[in-house]
Amino acid sequence: MLGILRRAVNPGRKGGRPDAPLKAPERRQHNLFDAAATFVAASVEEDQERMDEASGWVSPEALSFGVGELACRAVIALARERDESPETVARALLGLTDE
Repeated sequence: MLGILRRAVNPGRKGGRPDAPLKAPERRQHNLFDAAATFVAASVEEDQERMDEASGWVSPEALSFGVGELACRAVIALARERDESPETVARALLGLTDE
């Protein structure tokens, strides 16, 4: 009885359970926020190769949504840091004059 338990706990021993088959390493799945962050950072650095790579991780619609979400979060963070309204910050970043 102890031998059966020992083989079950130590599968490498003769008569134990066979080892699980080795799996091929899985390719990392990127989400739309990974893609957006990489795409925007690559755009700033004018790195077309990384922009193209990030563009292939998700659909164009998802990338567009992610970039928009990143822009919103960045404007909100900057507005809080500057103690200004998000509209004021957004207009200043785009070089628009207050009207």
